[in-house]
This record gives sequence, C-alpha cells and structure tokens, in this order.
Amino acid sequence: MRIWPPYLGAGVRLREFADDGSRVVVTHRLNRVTANALGTVFGGTMLSMTDPFYVLMGMQRLGSDYRIWDTETQIAFVKPGRGRVTAVMEFPDEVVEEVRRETAGGEKYLRWFESSIVDDDGSTVARLRKQVYFRRRTR
Repeated sequence: MRIWPPYLGAGVRLREFADDGSRVVVTHRLNRVTANALGTVFGGTMLSMTDPFYVLMGMQRLGSDYRIWDTETQIAFVKPGRGRVTAVMEFPDEVVEEVRRETAGGEKYLRWFESSIVDDDGSTVARLRKQVYFRRRTR
C-alpha cells in the first residue's frame, strides 16, 4: 500500500500499519501539484486517505471467517487543509470482541468508526465517519 498508484499520484503516504491491524497512520503533504484551485488539500484526497483502511484493518484483525465491506462514509470539513494533514485510524481489541459477539450467529453487523484528519498543529481539518459491514461466513 505504500506505493499504491492512486496514493502516489495524490501524494498520500501510508506511515504506519500495525502488524496486528489495530492502527493505521496516513499523511498527505500539500504541494503545488496536489493543491486544489484554492491552494488547499482537495476534499477528495482527505476522503481517500481513510477509504480502504477500516476494511483492511478488519480483515487483518478478524481473518478470513468474515465478510467485510464499506457501506457508507460521512465527512465534515472543518477548516482548509494546509501543509501536512494526518489521519489516525484504530481498530482496538474491544471492537474485535464486539464484532465477534454481534456476528456470532451469522447476522450482519453495521458499525460506525470515527476518525479525524488533523494538521501539524493538531487542529481538526475534517471529521470522518465510516460505516463498515461485518458478517461471519457460514461454512
């Protein structure tokens, strides 16, 4: 993923993907090639920074016994992104247990994850909510 072509072109960099899938850190540094018409980070770039990761973390944490899909994304732009922006996404042990419990009988489970995109000062640039679908595969 560090050299995934859509991310290379957009200037998005995967900085950390925890071995156990519990944490991902992604950054984007604004430059003249990646700036929008107003000289700030494209909203679509900020959305793409987080797009695949809750599904990928779920796959890493839960394994192949689960179907996992993105179902919905909501993003609120708080202020223009200038300089470097960072997104930290987490999939803690408590969520793994929650998903296993809620899908134990083969039911689907929809869960919202929340994260923020912040600038180097720690100020929130955007707030993101992502709904992910989980279902335990039946054999």
